[in-house]
Formats: sequence, structure tokens, C-alpha cells
Amino acid sequence: MTRIKEKIPHDKPLNTIYYEHSSSHQNILLNGLNSLWQKGELLDITLIIEGNVFRAHKVVLSACSDYFRAMFTDNMLEARQTEICLNGVTAKGFSLLLEYAYTARLALNLANVQDVLAAASHVQMDNCILACSNYLQSQIDLDNCVDIATIAETYSLKSLKIKAYRYMSGHLLEFSNSSEFYRLTPVQLENLLEYDFPVDCSEGDVLRIVLSWFFHVDNHEGNVRISYAVRIMKYIHFVEISKRKLDAILDKFFEDRKYEWQILRTVIVQEMFMQTSGSLTVAFSSMNGTLLNSRGMEQAILKIGGFGMSGVTNEITYCFSWQRKWMHLTSIPHVEQCNYGTAVFNNELYIVGGCFNQSLQENIHPFGFKYSPCFNKWNTISPMKIERCRFSLNVVRGLLYAVGGISEEELYVTSSCECYHPARDVWYMIPDIPALISQHAGAGVESSLGDKLYISGGIDRDNLCVSSVFCYDIELERWRTCASLLQPRADHVMLTIGKYLYVCGGWTSDDNNRILVDTIECYNPEKDVWEVITKIPTPRYHAGIVLVDNKIYFIGGFQSDTMIDKDPANIEYYDIEDQTWTVESKYPQDVWEHTCVTLCIPKCRDDMEVIAATESFV
Repeated sequence: MTRIKEKIPHDKPLNTIYYEHSSSHQNILLNGLNSLWQKGELLDITLIIEGNVFRAHKVVLSACSDYFRAMFTDNMLEARQTEICLNGVTAKGFSLLLEYAYTARLALNLANVQDVLAAASHVQMDNCILACSNYLQSQIDLDNCVDIATIAETYSLKSLKIKAYRYMSGHLLEFSNSSEFYRLTPVQLENLLEYDFPVDCSEGDVLRIVLSWFFHVDNHEGNVRISYAVRIMKYIHFVEISKRKLDAILDKFFEDRKYEWQILRTVIVQEMFMQTSGSLTVAFSSMNGTLLNSRGMEQAILKIGGFGMSGVTNEITYCFSWQRKWMHLTSIPHVEQCNYGTAVFNNELYIVGGCFNQSLQENIHPFGFKYSPCFNKWNTISPMKIERCRFSLNVVRGLLYAVGGISEEELYVTSSCECYHPARDVWYMIPDIPALISQHAGAGVESSLGDKLYISGGIDRDNLCVSSVFCYDIELERWRTCASLLQPRADHVMLTIGKYLYVCGGWTSDDNNRILVDTIECYNPEKDVWEVITKIPTPRYHAGIVLVDNKIYFIGGFQSDTMIDKDPANIEYYDIEDQTWTVESKYPQDVWEHTCVTLCIPKCRDDMEVIAATESFV
């Protein structure tokens, strides 16, 4: 019979095709090795651990473990032996590793994970070490966080260590009331403070908790802890503790204490003076006066929702002022919507009302959501009395005020207003504003002369752009008319800066033509006078406008109605003190009809996803 290969011409290049079935082949190979192990066939090594006998294949152990690979391939005595006594691991831990080597399954629980981790670390099975670390991360609670931190430090598991200390910080008040807290070693307490993760209490409470740890020992151990005082106290943020609060804490803890404990008080006073003197003073309160604690937190600019090349989005992104990398933060927990009210109170972001499209029809809703950056969590709040969109939402003296907008209940522009009490989670109606307006701006002013809410511009019921300004007296519960804007404008932003109000962005109309407003106007409430303070280099509407470090940022938005002249990724800011304009690096995507706020968020997040740049209009 003629062989087929003789019919193949040898003067042509061979066309070799590789068929890969890696997944199925791996399963066949693993199942085959497991079958040989279970049947006791071709086994060539016996391990004796705590008197228990384990038989295996050298090649399997070498493939899974650098420790065994070196033992069986290098010029070592064990390479020529068929029986080895293995010390430094437990039989329980190794039996589970051996099962993993032949099955790729690792059965972990709190009763065996330490044995498995110790054995995996000893024989250098990295995959099993990682599995143990991930398992322990998922099991952290108040009862075991100290033990897990100790395990992480023993085996140099950085990710697990960070998770354990982050958990302690996030539950510091409850943790400090448990016996586990007092098991922290001096170095562990130092680590807890040095990591600077967000905490659930004030910095005065942090100092009180730390002092409780110092005094929760006998005199001998107390001397040991005092020796760490200088190292530990440098991580207390004394700039966030008022003198009155600090004096009260020191008086409580050091009254009638023996002389050796007064050394600790001296260390505290010295560290306090070092932190609060000269250039070391940090005025964090200017970032957010109602923030519970700045520990582990940093001010960020948020871009909330809006439109892009793919349509409307609920995505919220952020960047730190020093970083200028925009990253994903969270998404509004609602179908894609727009024209909602946004406000920040107690370092929580409120998203209320708005509208969404359903079956080609615009639907307005009254529902609200609250986002906590510390816990990366959304909660619903009570719905408004009236569903509304294109309205203003502002905070004055701890209450949220929703004014005007468009309402389905009233079928068009409304003058109704309502107020939200965050602690009670209730809305109640307040006197109507003396105008029918939407697409206006608002801002609150709190001063010794009284708390006021100001509303400017907008669109009236006849679809005309207006320049009217109204002021609502919180105490008197009544509206009054103020001096009008220097020119009508809508879709703009009002900012409170010191005792003044600044109106930025937006557009006005002339014979049904939209004209961008190219000025920033400043209002003096005491004199009831407006003045122009600057012209905007690139005027725009539907931009996100926000105040950061006394600078007014314009982010995205349209420069005109023509497609060839939009540039909706542009960022620039006006420095109020220097009276100068600066162009920043662009937002990575085209954005418009979004809102911007500042919020303090954790410096370290697990999902630091940088927003990818896309092609722009221009």
C-alpha cells in the first residue's frame, strides 16, 4: 500500500497548524494525575509530617512548589531520597495543600486557614498563600481583626494587613469598646494611626481612644507603652481638636495620675504645639466645615452625570486637585436621568428629582438618593412632595431647599418650594417663590445677619430668560426681591464665596437666539449691588462650575450651538485672589449638562479606575 506522505511534494513549505485545547487538556492532565495519586500508582516520594505519612509524585510537588522544586532538582540529599521528614508544617495544613496540588481545590475555613497559610508559606505555594489572604480578607470582623492583622504581619501579606487596619479604622468607635482593641501591641496601634484611613469619629475621639489604650494596663506594661508615646502621638491630628476639647480630654485622663503618667501628658502637649505652630497649621475646615474627620480623606472635584458622546450617563467621576487624573467613583442608582438637583451636606452627596425618558416621553420624578463616600454606599431618602426637574437644590443651615423647576403635577413651570430635614428624613412645603422659574441658580449665605437663600435668573413660564433675583429669609420664612442681575441668564451657577455671591456661566436670549454670557458677576448682599469682575476667555453653557481653593473651575460644556465649535472637554479656572485665568488639562471625555461639586473622599480606594480618553468634537 502506498504511504500517503509520499504523495506530498517535498519541495513546498509545510503548512503546520497547531490545535490548542488548553483548558480541556489541563483538565485531562490534572484528572489523570489525581487518579494516579488516589490509586497509589507511580508514587515516588513519601513525606512524614507529625507522624503522618503522605505519598505523592515528585513532579507534581515540584510543579506547584518552589520549595520542592529546589529540593528535588538541585544537588541536595533529599533529591536522592524516597522518604523525607518534613518539619515546620502541620499535617492538617499540608494535607489540604496536597489535595490542592492534585485537584486545584482548596477548602478553607477559620479552623484550618492558619495551618494552610503556614504550610503554604513554608513550601512556597504562592497561589495558596494568595487564596488564604483573600479568604481572611472576606472574614474580617471585630472579633478577629487584631488576629488577622497579626497573621498578615507574620507572613508579610501587605494587602491583608491594609484590609485589617482599614476595617479597624472604619469601625473605630465600636472596635475601641471591645476587649480586642486593647490587645493591640504598641506597634500595631502606631500602624493603625499611621495608615491614616477614614474613621467613624472625630479626632478628639481618636485621642480619647488612644489614651484609653495607654491606661488599660498595669504599671509595668504602662511604662512600656509610654516609651512609644512620641511615636504614636505624632499621628494624632491635633489641628482638628479644639483647645477646649483637648483640655477637657487631658483633664479627664490625667487628673490624679502618678508622676510617670505625666510624661505622656507632656508628650501630647509638645506634639500639639509642633503641629499647630507656624506653617504646620492646616485649615481643613475650609474644605468642609461639617466633615466629621479629615483622617484618610481628601478633597476631590466630582463630575456628576450629564451627557457625552454615548448619551446621558449616571456615572460620577472624581479627581484630586494634585493628581489631575479623573477616576470612576460611583453611579447614581437610578435609570439614566438628568436635570436633577445636587447638594453636599455633612460630606454626603444628595441627588434629588430629575427626569428620564421612557417610551420617548420625559418622566419627572420626586425621588432622592444620598451617597456616603466613607462607606461607598447609596441610601434612598424620602421623596419630595412634588416631582420636579430643572430646579435648584441648596443647603442653608443644615437644611436642603428645593425651589421652582418643572413639575408634572402642575404641568409646567412651578413656583412651589420645599425643604428637607436630613436628620428627620422629611420634606415640608415652604412659601412659594414670587415667580414661575426653571433652569435658575441658587446659593445659601450664612452670616451673623441671618441665614438667606438666594435665587437668580432662569426661564419663566413664557420661556423667556429673566434677570430677577429673590432672597428667602430662613428665620422669617418669607421672600423678597433683590437687585436684578446685570443681564438675564439661565443654566448658570451661583457660588457663595465669603460674604459675596458669584454668578457664572449660562446663556441669555435675543429674538429666540441663544447668546452665551461671557461675564462673572459678583453680588454684595449688604449693599444689594451687582458688578462684573471678569470676562470668561471661553464662555460656555451646560458646563460644570465649582469652587476649589478660591478658584472657580469651568469643566466641559458648550462654547456655541455649532457642532464645529464646542470643545466640551475644556477645563479652565479663574483665581479670585490673583484675578487670572488658567487653562487646565482637558477632561478625558466630552461632557455637558453635568454638575460639579467638591466632596472629601478616601485617599485610598480599591477601584482606582482611571477614565479613558475618547475622541472629542474637535
